[in-house]
Amino acid sequence: MKQLLDSADSRRFDELSPACRLIWAKSGETSGHGLLCHMLDVAAVASAVLDYSPHPPQQLADWFGLPVPSVKRWLAMLVGLHDFGKAIPGFQAKWEAGKRADQQAGLAFLPEICLAADRHDLASAALLPRLLLAQGLPADWAAGVVQAVSAHHGFNFVDVQGARPLHEPDIWQQTRQQIFTAYWQTLAPASLPQDQALSLVAVQWLAGLTSVCDWIGSNSEWFPAGERAVTLDGHFALARSIAWRVLSERDKLGWPPQLALLQQPAASCDALITQMLGSKVPVSARPLQRLADTLLARGQGASLLLVEAPMGEGKTELAFLASLRLQAREQHRGLYLALPTQATGNAIFERALQFLRAFAGNAPLDIQLAHGGAAMNETVTRLRDIWGASRDEAVVSAAWFAQKRRGLLSPYAVGTVDQGLFGVMNVKHHFVRLWGLANKVVVLDEVHAYDAYTSSLIETLLRWLKALGCSVILMSATLPEAKRVALLRAWGIGSPVPDYPYPRVMLADAQGVRGDTFTPRRQAPIAVSGLDESLDSIASLALAAVRDGGCGAVIVNTVDRAQQLYRRLADQLPIGTVLQIFHARFPADERQAIEQAVLATFGAKGQRPARALLLATQVAEQSLDIDFDFLISDLAPVDLLLQRAGRLHRHQRDERPAAHQQPHLHVAGLLAERLPDLQTTAWGKVYGDYLCLVTWAILLQEPLWRLPEDIDRLVQAVYAPWPKLPALAADIVQKIEDVSRIEHQALTNLHAQLARHIAIDPRELPEYAYHDKPHGADEDDTLALRNQTRLGSDSVTAIPLWVDGAGQWCLQADSPSFNPQLPVSDALARQLYARQLRIANPVLLKHLLAQAPCPAFADHPLLAHCQPLLLQDGVCSVGGIKVMLTPDLGLQYCKETTV
Repeated sequence: MKQLLDSADSRRFDELSPACRLIWAKSGETSGHGLLCHMLDVAAVASAVLDYSPHPPQQLADWFGLPVPSVKRWLAMLVGLHDFGKAIPGFQAKWEAGKRADQQAGLAFLPEICLAADRHDLASAALLPRLLLAQGLPADWAAGVVQAVSAHHGFNFVDVQGARPLHEPDIWQQTRQQIFTAYWQTLAPASLPQDQALSLVAVQWLAGLTSVCDWIGSNSEWFPAGERAVTLDGHFALARSIAWRVLSERDKLGWPPQLALLQQPAASCDALITQMLGSKVPVSARPLQRLADTLLARGQGASLLLVEAPMGEGKTELAFLASLRLQAREQHRGLYLALPTQATGNAIFERALQFLRAFAGNAPLDIQLAHGGAAMNETVTRLRDIWGASRDEAVVSAAWFAQKRRGLLSPYAVGTVDQGLFGVMNVKHHFVRLWGLANKVVVLDEVHAYDAYTSSLIETLLRWLKALGCSVILMSATLPEAKRVALLRAWGIGSPVPDYPYPRVMLADAQGVRGDTFTPRRQAPIAVSGLDESLDSIASLALAAVRDGGCGAVIVNTVDRAQQLYRRLADQLPIGTVLQIFHARFPADERQAIEQAVLATFGAKGQRPARALLLATQVAEQSLDIDFDFLISDLAPVDLLLQRAGRLHRHQRDERPAAHQQPHLHVAGLLAERLPDLQTTAWGKVYGDYLCLVTWAILLQEPLWRLPEDIDRLVQAVYAPWPKLPALAADIVQKIEDVSRIEHQALTNLHAQLARHIAIDPRELPEYAYHDKPHGADEDDTLALRNQTRLGSDSVTAIPLWVDGAGQWCLQADSPSFNPQLPVSDALARQLYARQLRIANPVLLKHLLAQAPCPAFADHPLLAHCQPLLLQDGVCSVGGIKVMLTPDLGLQYCKETTV
């Protein structure tokens, strides 16, 4: 086999100097892996990846100024140059056995100063430009390439001062030249690139490809050490064969080959919806889905589809339908669905899995849940166990993609919008996320649900997605006009923006911008009335509503209010009433179980009891397909109230209790005789005074909502630059317009400006794009700026633990104990990690961060960034507060009382 691969005119390894062959890239117990061989391995992986998960060749040729026939060969060769900087004394001295072999080959490690430069990524950035220019490559083009391939350890480098070894013996430069020449002669195409500077988009795409291929090619189990053929050509060919097997085989990486899910492009909209839902009888597509499908049928090129439609109109199924059409037409590589929260991501993940199974046939597909709590998701765990254990399941979740920063590399993924937003910030390997999103269909759901800071980051993400050849689907039921205009502008749609009546669908593609409206399903009018914001008033109303029968909810704006309501109601509800509480202050495993219980009670397929009451925070207002007979809500901005109201009588049901035949939304704080209390309730802290007060003022005149007709009117009324307020007392008008509005606008502008300082703009030149950007991991602070996707209080991931009488730690009160001074097993670490929760209380946060590190956490990668929350009988007293964790209420904060 090796002889067949070794052509007669190919460069032989034994023609190279011993130093050239012995300089190592990967250390090993007995022998390392030579740098030249590793470069060929990674180039071979890149060649296989470019064929296996292809990006449009013409787009790549345009980005890099290369002929289409040779663009993949060029890119593969460039990727392999990433580790060239390992051929320096400082790096080679890091492995003693490798250093001795180098010395025996004649490489000297004196004087000592030549060892000072030991960063091989920086050395690659410093050493490659001269060598590339010597091959006749344009200077600006070469600079972009070097910036890309030298970033494979996570960050772009423009300043490489101190990266060159000082006073190294001449043999080092001679050996490097020989390595480069042998590599270049083996792989370089005959053609040369055009004399053009690479865009930042091209640089980051190449950086992402380089890192991915380096991760694969560095796996010594897949690519064993040593020269695998007589010639360099033979080694490359064998490495490419290995790479292809690694990509395709389930017991290795398991990267499904690119395949359009829609194998019958002529299938009707009705037929696709029927197949998607797994129905045995034909299903008629909804008007929204039919309209969007008609617009897409006349489309051309990567597209932006903006969908503004009421809750319950089938937007999620439309997203799946549109992705089928766009993927088949534009050869997109896959789909990413980005949701506002982990809870909404979990809910959509189940529907996405059903969608993929409906269209997979016998083709292998991979799907990932891309958020911090994915490891605790039972469905994901089950899919991951299947991979390698069963060859019958088509849709699986490969473990390789589940590792940090790799989730978006999978062809199909569901997660939070944060995973995409980290792609536009200078966090480690941000360009890998961008590479994973490139040439995909990306769905951004609930785009109204973000503040000015995160919305500004989303606008930058949209610019990246368009530049990377993606099609994007934006969805919302309650999108303010200013946000709509900003999103469309980010895609490149300038003024005037076409205006269509709500509900509307707008499509922007190579043929321009067009859209239309449709007739949504009629909903019963919703009566809206107010009540006192006190918890006693809410509890009394909830009790009365439950006594009349049915399944209802109280949605409040803070966890503390939800917990206090639970205490008031737990012993007063009629016998047999199901009482559930759902908020974000439960350990992750308990929260996920509660989420499933909520869906089982209030979901479309739930077994509804005669009486049930859900006490929830904002986690219940978006994307969860739940349905209530009655609803009580804290005052919140109008778009969020409309989202909550969308859970009222959401599903068609034959019977509802007589008292709840007509939907009724009760809003705490919506009283005409006085302003709502925004301080004691903390509503102002959560949402800001201005939006709460404008919502209050406008909704006083809106006792009956006719949905969906009133959705857009109400949203635009509240979010107008100068809202038209009803007749109110002069002091109230002044408070809203002259105080709250000014503060709101100033804060909005500040947050948007902060996001612009954080984000990396794809329109920037590569050499300037990272100037003054925060540089570090996801949580690092630099230059008073922070790489975070959302503004908010500082927080830390904590693991609640019980402390027994001997000072040992327990997972729960009745669990076996373990010694915190000893490392924990992987199995126990996973159990601990599954109990995580976020702590933002400043007193407790300070206490947790001041704790001395313990080996049980510090020595395990899964727990290294977590803090133990130590409880004595379920309680931790610190700084005048008592922290309690109970199964019924989750984490609670109470002031300690003194006697």
